Amino acid sequence: MTEAVEVTRVVDRAHRESWSTVLASVVRLTRDLDLAEDCTQDAFVQALRTWPDGIPANPGGWLTTVARRLALDRLRRETTLRRKLPLLVEEPGEIEQPTDPLRLVFTCCHPALARESQVALTLRLICGLTTREVAAVLLIGEPTAAARITRAKKKIAAAGIPYRIPADHELSARLDVVLTVVHLVYTAGHVAAGSELTRTDLTGRAIELARMLERLMPDEPEPQALLGLLLMTEARGDARVSADGELVLLADQDRSRWNMQLLVEGVSRATEALERGQGRFALQAAVAGLHVTAPSWAKTNWGQVVRMYDAMMVSWPTPIVALNRAAAHSLVPGADLTAVLAELDALSNEPALATYAYLPATRADILTRLNRPDEAADAYKAAIALTANEAERRFLTARLQARGAQSWSASPASRRPR
Repeated sequence: MTEAVEVTRVVDRAHRESWSTVLASVVRLTRDLDLAEDCTQDAFVQALRTWPDGIPANPGGWLTTVARRLALDRLRRETTLRRKLPLLVEEPGEIEQPTDPLRLVFTCCHPALARESQVALTLRLICGLTTREVAAVLLIGEPTAAARITRAKKKIAAAGIPYRIPADHELSARLDVVLTVVHLVYTAGHVAAGSELTRTDLTGRAIELARMLERLMPDEPEPQALLGLLLMTEARGDARVSADGELVLLADQDRSRWNMQLLVEGVSRATEALERGQGRFALQAAVAGLHVTAPSWAKTNWGQVVRMYDAMMVSWPTPIVALNRAAAHSLVPGADLTAVLAELDALSNEPALATYAYLPATRADILTRLNRPDEAADAYKAAIALTANEAERRFLTARLQARGAQSWSASPASRRPR
């Protein structure tokens, strides 16, 4: 008999690693998102009940088999079985399709759905995030996130939206939102809610999807740019956490701990993508490239970083891009920090940044550098109240206690690219 604690640990790991693959396989079978999600959840519940008698050698395969069997049982009991039977026919070899998660992303990003619903639904289904986690990633309230997910599912069912990768002539219309969603999947894992700084299952899944998109659309520079951006960010993963589990900013990271294979590949892809076009992901990748190719953080060309953000504001004028620009501007030698603070104060009125911890964190750093410690303390407290990650909370608390020791403005918002 396997210990309950061990079973819970393995099931939890399987949920992180296999949720989207299991769900996508059941969606392929049922073409019904609600049914597929229910059966996938039930399969994990069965795992908790039966794996104490022995954990299977292939947990993901076991979960997929059980979830599909549960779905078939449900379909057989429904009066709509006759209508659904044609949908159950699969081409040979299609049960284990590596592109199933990508098919599911494109289903969730169908143009019949509202943009905000596309993103929320994909985060829920592809990542297995709870509604609360989806709300945190999108900087919206939990009821709003729940409503978006529900509306999207109903729309897919009512409109009979197909579960497939679109034809070539349809891809361009969906590309931007799909890239945005993949980026947000990485964001959700890069600084995760909870005790761990990173969820490698989410960052790994985002990179996997980005690679699929690049192969699917080799003539488009933006999938290549997104992949380059994610690889450069992923290359620094090990160096982001100290030996005692504390957050280490890019400025202070031991570069010998960076994954040079990922870094070289990321820089190469980002450079080629920028030569082919200057879309928003190409520009974000260029900013990341400026950081990682500089001899040190202190030698980063901050004026060039600001110019990249200026270009980004033309094609993608979002509050978060404006925040990133302001953070970078504050690091330009001789920058007018009072003027930068005024920019940040103006951004405080943006609803999209109302729950974004990096805005008060950036303000706190600049207020510290302006020798306004009481205001800096208030800003640090606001940032601590907003962050959902324990490592970041400890980091900000230490800054609050030390006030003025070291700069937080390592382009903080850019670590959660959007």
